[in-house]
Amino acid sequence: MAGPYLQQPSFLLATLKADCVNKPFAQRCHDLETVIEEFPAKELHGIFPWLVESIFGSLDGIIVGWNLRCLQGRTNPTEYSVALDFLDPSGPMMKLVYKLQAEEYRYDFPVSYLPGPVKASIQEQVLPECSLYHNKVQFTSSGGLDLNLALNPFEYYMFYFAISLITQKNSPITHHISPSNSAYFILVDTYLKCFLPTEGSVLPPPSSNPGGAIPSPTPRSPAVPFTSYGMHHTSLLKRHIAHQPSVNADPASQEIWRSETLLQIFVEMWLHHYSLEMYQKMQSPHVKLEVLHYRLSISSKHHGSPAQSSYQALHAYQESFKPTEEHVLVVRLLVKHLHAFSNSLKPEPLSPSAHSHTASPLEEFKRVVIPRFVQQKLYIFLQHCFGHWPLDASFRAVLEMWLSYLQPWRYAPEKPPQTAELLPRSVSEKWAAFIQENLLMYTKLFVGFLNRTLRTDLVSPKNALMVFRVAKVFAQPNLAEMILKGEQLFLEPELVIPHRQHRLFMTPTLGGSFFSSWPPTITDASFKVKSHVYSLEGQDFQYKQMFGTEVRNLVLKLAQLICQAQQTAKSISDHSAETMASHSFFSWFKFTPSEMNGSYTGNDLDEIGQDSIKKTDEYLEKALEYLCQIFKLNEAQLTQMMMKCGTAQDENGKKQLPDCIESENGLILTPLGRYQMINGLRRFDVQYQGDTELQPIRSYENATLVRLLYRLSSALNERFAEQMDVLCSREDFIGRFCCYHLTNPHFVHKIRYSPVLKDRTNQNWGPRISLRFLASYRTLFSLLMLYFIASWFYIGPVGCTFIILFSYFLYAVIMTFFFEGRKPHEH
Repeated sequence: MAGPYLQQPSFLLATLKADCVNKPFAQRCHDLETVIEEFPAKELHGIFPWLVESIFGSLDGIIVGWNLRCLQGRTNPTEYSVALDFLDPSGPMMKLVYKLQAEEYRYDFPVSYLPGPVKASIQEQVLPECSLYHNKVQFTSSGGLDLNLALNPFEYYMFYFAISLITQKNSPITHHISPSNSAYFILVDTYLKCFLPTEGSVLPPPSSNPGGAIPSPTPRSPAVPFTSYGMHHTSLLKRHIAHQPSVNADPASQEIWRSETLLQIFVEMWLHHYSLEMYQKMQSPHVKLEVLHYRLSISSKHHGSPAQSSYQALHAYQESFKPTEEHVLVVRLLVKHLHAFSNSLKPEPLSPSAHSHTASPLEEFKRVVIPRFVQQKLYIFLQHCFGHWPLDASFRAVLEMWLSYLQPWRYAPEKPPQTAELLPRSVSEKWAAFIQENLLMYTKLFVGFLNRTLRTDLVSPKNALMVFRVAKVFAQPNLAEMILKGEQLFLEPELVIPHRQHRLFMTPTLGGSFFSSWPPTITDASFKVKSHVYSLEGQDFQYKQMFGTEVRNLVLKLAQLICQAQQTAKSISDHSAETMASHSFFSWFKFTPSEMNGSYTGNDLDEIGQDSIKKTDEYLEKALEYLCQIFKLNEAQLTQMMMKCGTAQDENGKKQLPDCIESENGLILTPLGRYQMINGLRRFDVQYQGDTELQPIRSYENATLVRLLYRLSSALNERFAEQMDVLCSREDFIGRFCCYHLTNPHFVHKIRYSPVLKDRTNQNWGPRISLRFLASYRTLFSLLMLYFIASWFYIGPVGCTFIILFSYFLYAVIMTFFFEGRKPHEH
C-alpha cells in the first residue's frame, strides 16, 4: 500500500478486489482501515458501493459477502472479533460513512429491491407515507424505466445492512448455528444501543475537521412527480434547529436524524411485507380517492413512457414473503430495545416553570417511537405470521416476539421489591393507556393463537409449552381487567362531536417522520381506542370481543383438548413404563402383544422420555389453571368437561374412542373425532381376532420365511400334538413350562367363549409350536450379529447355536418361574 496518493481510484478498487482473493480476512480488514484513514473522501467515494456489497452481499443474494449471519465467535473467533471491530459504530467502516457524509455524496439503491408494497406504490408514482423515501426517487442515469433511491452514505450503508437479513436466505446456514450468537445479531444490538440509547444522548459522529460537525441530510427536489399518501408536513427537526442560535449549540438536535433513519430503515426492511388485501385495507378512504383522481388525470409518465397499469403494479409486489426464524428473532430484539428506549423517557416535571422548557428531540422521539413507527407494521407482520406460519414448534419464535411486545413493563427501569419477586407481579395501572392503544395486539391476536392451538397436537411438549407461555402472560394480575376495560371503551356508543367529526377514525400517518406535525393530544380514552382499531382494520371491521361468548366457547374447546391431551400423555406414559418394565435383550426374539394385534401406534413421546411427558402434563395443568383465572371458568364446567373426556375410556383408562355420533348406520366421526384420529390422540380399538399364525404378513417380516415356517410348524404340531397335550396337562414345573410356551392363553380364551370364532377356526387350538417370530427381520439381524460376534471370537457356528439355544432356554425357565409358577391352573 505504499504511495497511496499516487494511485487512481480505479486502480485502488482493483487492488482491493485482488486482496480479497490473495490475503486473509484479518489482513484485508487492516488494509481497509489504513485506506480509510489515509485516502481522501474523493477517492473513497468510488470504492464505497463495492465495499458495502462485499460485506453484506449483493441484493440478489448471489454474493454472500462476509456472511455475518453465520459468523460466530465459537467457530471463528478471529474473524468474528475482527468483523465486529471493523463494523462497530466507532469503527473504520462508520468512519468511512461519516467521511463521505460530510461531502454529501449520493448512492443509488434500486427500487426493485425494496419491500413489495413500497416498490409497487413507488412504481405507481404514489409516494409512501414514510419520510425515508421523500425527495429521493429518481430515474436511472441510463434513461430507462427503472427507478432508484438517491441515498446518503449512512442511509445506503444501513439499507444494505438491514436488507441482507431478507436477501441472504440462501446462504449456507447450518443447524448448529444459533442466530442470537451470530455477528449480525450482535451488530443489530450494538447499533440499537448506539443510535437509540436508553441512557444519555446519541454520541456525535467522529469528524475529521476539529470543531466541525457532520451536517444532517439536506432535502432534494424530486425528479419524479408523486402523489402522496397524505399531506406533506414540514420537518420538526428543521423548525427545532431554526429556533436555535447555532447548529452546534444543540448536538442532539443536529444528529437525531440518525436515530430516526436507523429505525425507519429497520422497520421498512423487516416489517413492511404483507398481502395485496392487507395493503388495500390499510389505505384510508381519502387516500384511495386521491390515488383514483391521480390515475384518471395522469396517463403517462415523464420521458414519454407509457403508464404502468394498476394490475401490473399491484401484481409486482405480491411477493411470497416467508420470514425465517432468524428474521423473527431479530425483530424481537428490535421490539425489546424499543420498549427499553421508550421506557427510559424522563418523567414530566411537576413544577409549572419546568413546563415552559422544551423537551429535547430525543425525549420527544422516545414518547412517540412505538405508536408512530412500529405499531401498525408490527401488527400486520404478526397477523401474517399467525396465519401462514407452519403448525410446528418453530412458531415459538413468533410467539415470544408477540409476548415481548405485549409486556412493555418487563423492560421498565424500575424493579420490583425483592420480597415480592416470588409472587406474580401485578400490572400497574399506568400501562392501561398502552394496552388500550394496542387493544388488537392483545385481543385479535389472542383469538388467532386460539385458532392455531386448536389445530395442533397438545401432547407434544413444545406445543404444550407455547400454550402455557401465553396463558401465563395473560394471567398476570390486573392485565385481563385492563383488556376488558379497553374493550368496554371501544364498545361505548359513539358521541358525535362537531369539531371532531371531520377527523374521526382517519388513518394516522404512522409511517411518517417523527418530525412531522403531530396532532394535538386526545384526552378521550374511548376515541383513542376506536381510532386505534379502525386505523388498523378499517371502519367496516367487525370486532370480536375477547371476553365475549364466541371466544369463550373457543377457550372451552381448548380446555377440552387440554384435558384430552393430558389423558393421552398419561396413557402413553403408562404404556412406556410397561414396555420398559418388560423390555429385555431376549424380547428381540419374541413377538410382543402390541406387535401381534397392532392395537397401539406410537407417539413422539415414546422417544422423548418420561421426563418430557411429565413436563407436558405440568405445562397443560398450569395452562388450564391460568385460563380459568383469565376467563373466570368455574369448577362445575371443568368437572363436566373432564367427565365428558373420560366417558370414552375403557376400564383400564388407556384407550379412548374418537368423538362420534350415533346414526342409523352406526357410529359416524365428528370433525373433532377426525382431528383426534389424524393427530393420534384417539383411535378405535381394532385388534386381530383370529389365529396369530394366520395374520397378514407384516412389513418387518420376510414373506418367504413366514410361509415356510408356517408349514414347518404345522407339520410339527400335527406330528407331536398328543405328546404336547400330555406335557401341558402335567401339574409340575415341566407342565407349567410347556403350558406357558406352547399355548396362547388369550387366543384360547377368545375361542372358548366365542362360538363364531370356534366355528371359523379349523386349526387345533391346543398346545402347539410357533416359529413365525424367526421370520422377523429383527430376529434375523440379531442372529446374524450373534454369529458375527461368535466368528470374531472363534467360537464357531455350532458353539454360537448352542449359546443361543441355552440362553433362550434359560430365559424361558425364568419367565415360567416368575410369571407362571404361581398360576398353574389359569391355562
